Parts: sequence; structure tokens; C-alpha cells
Amino acid sequence: MSSTPLPGIGVRYDLTTREQRRLSVVAHRDGSRTLSAYRKDDPDACALSVRLTSGEAEALIDALIPKHRSPSLLSTTELGLVAERIELSAASHWNGRLLGDTRMRTETGVSIVAVLRRAEAIPSPGPDFRLAGGDTLIVIGTREGVEAAAAILGRE
Repeated sequence: MSSTPLPGIGVRYDLTTREQRRLSVVAHRDGSRTLSAYRKDDPDACALSVRLTSGEAEALIDALIPKHRSPSLLSTTELGLVAERIELSAASHWNGRLLGDTRMRTETGVSIVAVLRRAEAIPSPGPDFRLAGGDTLIVIGTREGVEAAAAILGRE
């Protein structure tokens, strides 16, 4: 997957599939998307181009990545890493405690890359960051590590 900024328009994302088919999506600044598929015998010839509203694009995403997957999953990589949201409940054992007290990286190998609190994002919180109920932690690690982190953070 590659991306190309289109000044004044948005960003174009290009993907060549395993079958050597070329697809592109232009993410327009207004939220709409243009999905294009190119001919197999001539990868420069567009065989299909469809303009989607932002709602239609969301519906297509839902079809490609069904809702039955974890709603907290943000992304996965070919390297086996996942980025996920973990919400800290108001009744959590960690409510009001320091992030370092969780020993998250030592115990799970997971990195907490940000904390979302109300409308604010706190990037790269340090060990002296005080957690609060309702915080959403953005974590990155292996699937097993993220599951262990969720279990630790879910402690009441």
C-alpha cells in the first residue's frame, strides 16, 4: 500500500493485490471516497471508478471489516502487532494510580502509546502519569500481550 498526497483534493491510496490487480482509493477532503479498479491486462486503464459518500464508504468498510470483530481493535500489522483501545472503568483498581504501577511493559511487553481523556489525547504517557476512570489507553503489542494488558487493566 502506498499513499500520495493530492494537494487541494486529499490523499490517494494505491494497492496492488496478490493477483497483481491494482486498486486505488482517493480520500477526498470532504469525506467522500473514489474507489477505482484497473484492468488486469493494462494496469493504467481504469475499469471501474465509483464515487462514494462518507456514509457509503463506512458501509463498505463495515462489509470488509465486519463489526463482529473487536470494536476496540484499531489495526493489525503483517508483523503480528495490534493496536487496540482499552477503556479503564471507574471501578478499576488502577483508577487514580500511576501508570508505572501497572508494570505494563514489564508484565506484557505492550506499549501504551497514548491515553484519551475526555476530548484530549495524551501522547506517550510516562510512568508518573496518573490514570483515571474513563481513560481509554491506546496500546500496541502482540495479540497475547494486548490481551494480558486488558486483563491487568480490567482488574477491579
